[in-house]
Amino acid sequence: MQKTIKTPLTNLQLELLKLYTKPISKTDLLEIKKIIAQYFANKAMDLADDVWDENKWNKEKEKEFLNDHLRIPYKHK
Repeated sequence: MQKTIKTPLTNLQLELLKLYTKPISKTDLLEIKKIIAQYFANKAMDLADDVWDENKWNKEKEKEFLNDHLRIPYKHK
């Protein structure tokens, strides 16, 4: 007996299924993937910009971020 995983599709998945009822070329598929990746990258950058603005960070804070070493020190046994 085959197990069925009940996972509802997201609204994005449903919309894409409606758009592409016919096969598309590999080239088109790669372009669409790039467009979607760029869209989400832009959203992430916008959110980062909002955090930057809310905290009123400047070039000095940027240099501080770049020079900070935030790694957890490990204890040698």
